Amino acid sequence: MKKNDRFVTEILDMSEDGAGIGRTDGYTWFIKDTVIGDRVEAGVMKMKKNYGFARMVRILEPSPFRIPERCPVARQCGGCQLQAMSYEEQLKFKERKIRNHLSRLGGIPEEEIPMEPVMGMEDPWRYRNKAQFPFGRNRNGEIVTGFYAGRTHSIIEQEDCLLGIEENKDILEIIRNFMKEYNIAPYDEAEHRGLVRHALIRKGFATGELMVCLVINGRNLPYREELTERLRKVPGMTSISLSLNMEKTNVIMGKEIVNLYGPGFITDYIGDVKYRISPLSFYQVNPVQTRKLYETALEFAGLEGGETVWDLYCGIGTISLFLAQKAGKVCGVEIVPQAIEDARQNARLNGMENVEFFVGKAEEVLPEQFETGHTRADVIVVDPPRKGCDEKCLETIVKMQPRRLVYISCDSATLGRDVNYLRKNGFEVKRVRGCDMFGWSTHVETVCLLQRT
Repeated sequence: MKKNDRFVTEILDMSEDGAGIGRTDGYTWFIKDTVIGDRVEAGVMKMKKNYGFARMVRILEPSPFRIPERCPVARQCGGCQLQAMSYEEQLKFKERKIRNHLSRLGGIPEEEIPMEPVMGMEDPWRYRNKAQFPFGRNRNGEIVTGFYAGRTHSIIEQEDCLLGIEENKDILEIIRNFMKEYNIAPYDEAEHRGLVRHALIRKGFATGELMVCLVINGRNLPYREELTERLRKVPGMTSISLSLNMEKTNVIMGKEIVNLYGPGFITDYIGDVKYRISPLSFYQVNPVQTRKLYETALEFAGLEGGETVWDLYCGIGTISLFLAQKAGKVCGVEIVPQAIEDARQNARLNGMENVEFFVGKAEEVLPEQFETGHTRADVIVVDPPRKGCDEKCLETIVKMQPRRLVYISCDSATLGRDVNYLRKNGFEVKRVRGCDMFGWSTHVETVCLLQRT
């Protein structure tokens, strides 16, 4: 076969990035926009020795798991890789993904994985409390906003993403009309010209408070008082600010925030714990599922009231404060100074005095505290970035010998790798549960309980 040749195949499985997997004469094909059970005609795009990539030309027989896509730009946008798959089947896909990583990378025989059902959503739409919309121009020179197409910086026009809050559409329309009226140009990445780069919009689901932070390529926004006045009319508007980002970079937010209206933050609750969220704060984007995730972590931690808990990669203290409700003392570690300042504010906000926060890398702070004899740990909770835990951090966890280790993972592949190390060093996996935080995408969070053997 060569490029553009066509063939017919049945989709037997799906890759971790949501592409369908089919075979012809023992050769493996990855075909985007297909669902397990589809019989499709596909066109060759690129071939390697043992596998190739193809585009779907047409569906000959649809899968019983195929459903109509609700978003008109789902395929172009690329944010919802699984929007053509029934939600029930998505949860099964995500459970298989976790199992596969714990077996293949974690070294646990599949039949011995203590897997519990994935926690799904009651309603997998309108669940995101945060979105970042780039601004640009379309081919006609008109100002547009939406999302970048997969692996590109081409904007797919979409102001009302069905995963986001309904207020997004009204807020973006206000900003776009303001830019047109006052002749304010969107940012052009190629030329490094233009002013408005992105709009960050956040909402506290429990409080109804809204935040808008406009990212600009400059130090000032002309007629900013007029824009502020218009945005203030949106019900729930609590915080309006500018983020100054004049760098040639793919990083969205600048380091300097200029407050235009309100206290500079919004608040929200997870369970009974209140959090202050500033424009640069990390805060889980799905608060309903976050509560389930944290309650599962708290259950796995098995706290009885007197334990010392270390929370590594703690961010603004979301998990730390959740754990502090039942622990004797919680120590949180995070590398971002602003996040630790937010964490301390959040502790004060909730009147919690049994928490202490440290600024620094987990792999440096934890060994230092342990080796100087200042700390012990009955329970350690880790919630690392996608790359997983640093090896030095894992080494120190093993030396500290906590009774329980609760590992919260946003990437089950690195979870599998780290579990492999921990199992070789005296820990055993006791419970595993997935939590679907990102419906219609391939991502899944996992909570894993390990105990010393």
